[in-house]
Amino acid sequence: MSLHNSNKEGKAVFNGQTQYSSLYVARLLFHFVTIAFFQLMVTHTYALGDPSYISVKAQKGALSVVTLDNKAEIFVDEHDFPGVHRAARDLVEDIARVSSHRPKLVARADDLTASAIIIGTLGRGGLVDDLVRSGRVDPSAIAGRWDGFHLEVVDQPLPNVKRALLIIGADMRGSIYGIYDLSEQIGVSPWYYWADVPVEKKESIYVLAGTRKQDFPKVRYRGIFLNDEAPALTGWVQANHGNYNHEFYAKIFELLLRLKANYLWPAMWNNAFNDDDPKNQALAHEYGIVMGTSHHEPMMRADKEWNRYGKGNWEYSTNRDNLYKFWQDGARRAKPYESLFTMGMRGQEDAPMSEGENIGLLEQIVRDQREILAETFGDAAVSQIPQVWCLYKEVQAYYEKGMRVPEDITLLWGDDNWGNIRRLPTPEERKRSGGAGIYYHFDYVGGPRSYRWINTVPIAKIWEQMHLAYKHDANRIWITNVGDLKPMEFPTEFFLRMAWDPERWPKERLQTFGRLWAEREFGAAYAERIEALMTGYTRHNGRRKPELMEPTTYSLLHYQEAERVLAELQLMTDDAERLFKEIPADKRDAFFQLVMHPVLATANLTRMYIAVAKNRLYATQGRNTAEIYRQQAKEYFLQDKLLKDRYHSINNGKWRHFMDQPHIGYTNWQNPEGDQMPALSEYVPGEYAEMGIALEGIAEPGRRP
Repeated sequence: MSLHNSNKEGKAVFNGQTQYSSLYVARLLFHFVTIAFFQLMVTHTYALGDPSYISVKAQKGALSVVTLDNKAEIFVDEHDFPGVHRAARDLVEDIARVSSHRPKLVARADDLTASAIIIGTLGRGGLVDDLVRSGRVDPSAIAGRWDGFHLEVVDQPLPNVKRALLIIGADMRGSIYGIYDLSEQIGVSPWYYWADVPVEKKESIYVLAGTRKQDFPKVRYRGIFLNDEAPALTGWVQANHGNYNHEFYAKIFELLLRLKANYLWPAMWNNAFNDDDPKNQALAHEYGIVMGTSHHEPMMRADKEWNRYGKGNWEYSTNRDNLYKFWQDGARRAKPYESLFTMGMRGQEDAPMSEGENIGLLEQIVRDQREILAETFGDAAVSQIPQVWCLYKEVQAYYEKGMRVPEDITLLWGDDNWGNIRRLPTPEERKRSGGAGIYYHFDYVGGPRSYRWINTVPIAKIWEQMHLAYKHDANRIWITNVGDLKPMEFPTEFFLRMAWDPERWPKERLQTFGRLWAEREFGAAYAERIEALMTGYTRHNGRRKPELMEPTTYSLLHYQEAERVLAELQLMTDDAERLFKEIPADKRDAFFQLVMHPVLATANLTRMYIAVAKNRLYATQGRNTAEIYRQQAKEYFLQDKLLKDRYHSINNGKWRHFMDQPHIGYTNWQNPEGDQMPALSEYVPGEYAEMGIALEGIAEPGRRP
């Protein structure tokens, strides 16, 4: 269903004049040049920002992973971490997805043949350590580097192996990241499950001779917060997994690792990660995900756990003993696993403390929490246990008024809930051993108004703010509130890629990021146009988030503002619809959810509000056309529901519920229970004709004297 006049020439018409967008024409010309260029390339770019080390054609000295005559085996030493073995099994499946050949996992080095992929973590006493000692490989540049990995093609690493790709991790996660780096290079998107991105089949896969890659992150903890997760994510989880259990979280953990992230604040509105499923925390540890709790959930205890097991009020001044024991139990439960402890205290359900700005009490709370950690882990270990104090909302005021915590606790500075970092570390604060980090938002529930429905954050905005953070040494923790995860795929990936290496993505390469992302998911032929759409719709939503849209947002009276916005949106929706027809059929589900739906839904909502504005204005001016816009606004409101239904129907209903978030009809900060059509004016003309004059900039009509 389409409610606007589609044009086929990349133009928009208003006030009777054809308006060509110079930006659109430039992008179109560049698009054709780009297609010609990429058609000459032998390999495709599958890894964002990294040179490809994969070829589909035989080249001198290349390692054959899959060919008609030769298939490499995959070896992981039996003494390596379970998480590395699990990721190696994912690599087997990834190679099978791409080539239809499932390589063998080999348990003994003696069983390897001519070609091999050898995976190992430094210090585990296995084959990789033997190869390092013998001088066959030198991973010293990543040794001791947090989450670092080394990939290298080596000739004759063993008497029975002619050539091998060595994937070596400085630690467990380093090995896992190296594995997934190869998966992405051969053509498996990190979003293969979460956005239905298909792989391009290949008959042959080679790793180029001379391949040697060494990498490690610039930010230590890089993660996401699943938050404000009802009704959308919760509805989907309940329909597909029953609850937020280990089966659901396994999919989240894998995605994070494929994006080279390592940190998670789990869903907590009506759930408790450790209590909902006892397997959750152990599985996170096996995968290599560092678990935390949100900014207002201390000591690895979920807010909802206090509702279930707490005794008395959530008031430390009057209920210290019960809270102390509650936190003791959380520390003991977390002891076997890699965790990052949230320190301090806020009120229940993310509210300010009822005790107010009692800095002495808050400092006592942190001292008691440290005492619990010392009891649990040993006195000497307390300063080595990762801890964070989130200076969110009023908590920052406590700090500004003199509250202090031990210097090994990371200070996590927050944004203003709208993507603007409120405060960055001073030169003196940068000397603290615990360092600093940032808590960022792509989604928010609270005043002055929630925004939860769709992606509204341009990556240029993310870059600007996180670049400031990096330059001010706020690089210990980067975590962002992604809401339901979908439909925040694009900014989530940019945030995490930038967290891995902020210097790889300067402001001059933001357009390049969008193009490379689109190329990986949909192919080089469509990359420029998709990047333009992603930049275009997020720029539009960045001007005014959909939940804050009103009929008066864009002026009908001044400078043809509303008409110019409609023309810009027309160009985007036209190109999205054309691309949907051009793109291969197996990529259309991914294209719809990642690109087309947000473009069409964004444009449709804006058209609805402008139609409402015209209806109201024209009714007051006594124009017969008021009725046309009344009907048009109702049709746009219906189209919003039809787009939601279409989203929920793709891939046999796989993503049903992810568009359940109400977003039309706000009357206060919180979303309404359902979408509500804005009030419309019904104008009934009289049985006569009368000349009226409307002047630009004046709402009141002129009448014939």
